This record gives sequence, structure tokens and C-alpha cells, in this order.
Amino acid sequence: QVQLAESGGGWVQAGGSLRLSCAASGNVFSINDMGWHRQAPGKQRELVATITSTGSTNYADSVKGRFTISRDNAKKTVYLQMNSLKPEDTAVYYCNAEGKRLIPYRTDFHSWGQGTQVTVSS
Repeated sequence: QVQLAESGGGWVQAGGSLRLSCAASGNVFSINDMGWHRQAPGKQRELVATITSTGSTNYADSVKGRFTISRDNAKKTVYLQMNSLKPEDTAVYYCNAEGKRLIPYRTDFHSWGQGTQVTVSS
């Protein structure tokens, strides 16, 4: 089993910054894409940003220029630096990862974290 553990959420005033982290552990052979999604109350979960194993990134239009996704492959960790936060960024943020398990050898996995709350006050 592959586990993802998020950290770094919290409360911040509009215009402030937060940095989320998500570390993968367990039965991991390799990780391909990693990413962040979010879900606000009463809304569907939406993509925030993704990053491939080679560092190519993709962002939702709503966060371009404010959020930066990065990863440390040696630590199996993905980060989300969030600057210029707005009240509409308030949501539970989930990380996800896709890759290959160690056992059974090189079988696919797609895991999600438990989520971390980000609250931005106006």
C-alpha cells in the first residue's frame, strides 16, 4: 500500500502565503505524476496543479502566477507554494500520486492523501 501524508495547511489572511507538503511512503517503486486538488464546501473537487517526474507542470487558470508546484524525487515529496492567497482558495487540499508499486513488481498505483484544510480570511 502507498500512503500520502499532507502537512502545512492552516489559516491565513488574504494576501498571505502557505506551503503544503505531501510525502509518499510504503510500497513504492517509482512515482510518475504528482498533484494537488482541492474541494471547497458544496463544490466538486478540482485540479489545482500537477507535476511530472521530469518536472513539467500544469496549473488551473485560477492559481496561475500565484501557486507553484515542485517535488523532491529523492524524498518522494510534492510541495505547493501558495502566495497571494484569496478567500476563494479556501478548501480542503488533497495530494495525489501515480506510479508503480514495488510488490507486486511494477504494478500501478494511484493514491490520495487524507486532505489538509486551508482557510483564507478576508
